[in-house]
Amino acid sequence: MPAPILTSPALPAIASLLDLAGVAVFALSGALLAARLRQTFVTMSFFALVTGVGGGSVRDLLIGAPVFWVRDSAVAPVCLGVALVAWFTPHRWWDRPVLEWADAAGLGAYAVLGTAKALAYGVTPVPAVLMGVITGCVGGVIRDVLAGRPSILMRPELYVTAAALSSALCAAGQMLGLANGLVWPVAALAGFALRGVAIQFRLGLPAYGDK
Repeated sequence: MPAPILTSPALPAIASLLDLAGVAVFALSGALLAARLRQTFVTMSFFALVTGVGGGSVRDLLIGAPVFWVRDSAVAPVCLGVALVAWFTPHRWWDRPVLEWADAAGLGAYAVLGTAKALAYGVTPVPAVLMGVITGCVGGVIRDVLAGRPSILMRPELYVTAAALSSALCAAGQMLGLANGLVWPVAALAGFALRGVAIQFRLGLPAYGDK
């Protein structure tokens, strides 16, 4: 069985730090949503954990890998630490533009890492791309469902599309035999750029209309 992403020789050690950074960004979005809903610290911590690890957990279950945050002792403390930071800092520090841009960066990086891990486990390119999208988006979907609000999947803004772009570029680079050190940053930046343009200009996909 191929090694997990955090220890595979085919994947650079920096993947571990990027993975934790992505978890922290998404955990923060979960904690801040709980804060907006005026929830307790317990609920805030739960939202942070579920949002931070949700996408990666679903990915690992689908590809037959050990669930990453169960094996990595740093992940759960990072989520709880983020919840503590959100609890003890003024909400105005985390206004919407800051969080949206941080989330955009996390989305691109996390989609690339999810795709790379799936490929490292022998998943073929097209399903691996879907695993990248799941890694980047499912945590937020779970968060929104728990909060009782429409999920990102039900909104036309370019979010899932940005994750798909990063994932597709990562898989394409692997198929072409390009170096990970080149492909991964380019793929993550492409997703970040697309999401950033969508944030800046409020771009979205056209909705289905009755004919």
